[in-house]
Amino acid sequence: MKYAHDLVHRLLARAAVLKSDRGDVPGWVLVAVMTAGLVTALWLVADDALTSVLDRAINSVSGP
Repeated sequence: MKYAHDLVHRLLARAAVLKSDRGDVPGWVLVAVMTAGLVTALWLVADDALTSVLDRAINSVSGP
């Protein structure tokens, strides 16, 4: 019975630590959304330039 009591006590203590260790979730969501927005904006503006750079890079590689 003592083992079960200790186990429950340790699990509850660990759950309390996990609950208090959530971090700044809204901040990370904002960073992720803003990064996706920047990537999308750059892609829309520089699509042709990036495509030509990639094509030139692939064509410059000599095959076996």
